[in-house]
Amino acid sequence: MRYAPLAPELFVENRRRFRELLPPASLAIFQSNDVMPTNADGTMAFRQNNDLFYLSGVDQEESILVIFPDARLPQHREILFLKETSEHILIWEGYKLTKDEARQNSGIKTIMWLESFNSVLPALMNEAENVYLNSNEHIRAVVEVETRDARFIKMLQSQYPLHNYRRASRLLHQLRAIKSPEEIRVMRQACDITGKAFRRLLGFVKPGVWEFEIEAEIVHEFMRNRSRGPAYGSIVASGKNANVLHYTTNDNQCLDGDVILLDFGAEYANYAADLSRSIPVNGKFTTRQRQVYDSVLAVMAFAKTRLVAGNEIEEYHKQVGECMEQELIKLDLLNAADVKNQDPAAPLYKKYFMHGTSHYLGLDVHDVGYKYRTFEAGMVYTCEPGIYIPEEGLGIRLENDILITATGNEDLMADIPLQADTIEDLMAAGR
Repeated sequence: MRYAPLAPELFVENRRRFRELLPPASLAIFQSNDVMPTNADGTMAFRQNNDLFYLSGVDQEESILVIFPDARLPQHREILFLKETSEHILIWEGYKLTKDEARQNSGIKTIMWLESFNSVLPALMNEAENVYLNSNEHIRAVVEVETRDARFIKMLQSQYPLHNYRRASRLLHQLRAIKSPEEIRVMRQACDITGKAFRRLLGFVKPGVWEFEIEAEIVHEFMRNRSRGPAYGSIVASGKNANVLHYTTNDNQCLDGDVILLDFGAEYANYAADLSRSIPVNGKFTTRQRQVYDSVLAVMAFAKTRLVAGNEIEEYHKQVGECMEQELIKLDLLNAADVKNQDPAAPLYKKYFMHGTSHYLGLDVHDVGYKYRTFEAGMVYTCEPGIYIPEEGLGIRLENDILITATGNEDLMADIPLQADTIEDLMAAGR
């Protein structure tokens, strides 16, 4: 495990909160993710199912978590099933968790080897009336590969068709939206690593460098700071590429006079950071680039004042959109009279700012949670306005991660350079 161990109390508390949402006689079963194949006998790097990790802290394949608060036998109320190691596995795959280590990491007393699951399952199902099973219900998810969860759901429903099957993800979305102090600590660490990578780039970028070379610098800094790597595909988009919102090919050369839009974030202990910055290739913004940059920065500053408890996402985006309209008018990209007479259902600013300003952040970079839930203390959102002008070959996006608090909010990336003057000074100093 590359990252420092998390406090087991985090997972004990997460399970307690989950149990409180279960009706009587309810059994919940969570599966780890599959190890996905590439070609021939190759496999992708393993990435744990976030819900299983959230409830157990176990970051290992072929794991199953059972939560059954009303089980007659106390040892059946929480069970963690793990892949048993062997000399062969140790030689070919490496070290696996022992039962004692799993107890220490998760706070779960009953640890069994995976081969025992099928013999224990009938007793659990015999006592249960409701069975909570997990699936990916993210509002933007496109799932085309059958997952371990999906296979298990089909198997269980075919063998036990008369139980009441319910959605565990609905409960996890409710819980994961509010971050605990330990989760916030880990997310600060992810943000800190991300900031180190950005500062590294300010001394590296110059005309003629390739986008993939910049990406390599990012990954280098992440991994040397105990991150597994990027939390998502890093965007290094120079010049016109910045107008492709999810540009990840990163294969162009960065030219003198262009701006590079950077969107990247470290993953630490499975938690994500999400940063966007826009920097001049030659270290100095042109007058026009600076105008657009300052407008995006102004919208970002305004948006942060609205990321507060009690607001909600639709009203928030409406307020940010109105601020963006005024900035686009100042930039001569929109006409004030046209904006006054626009169709409210199709605001004109979306030509230049077509994506949302904020999304949940946590174990997923686009973290789970009910989209229309009123903002509450403990939620973490990105704040990422942008202006994209294809006809000028220019795209500017700025993004920080914001923790909503009881008295306002806290910028978890406040220490990462953001002001245009600061970026120019740091780039000049690094040359």
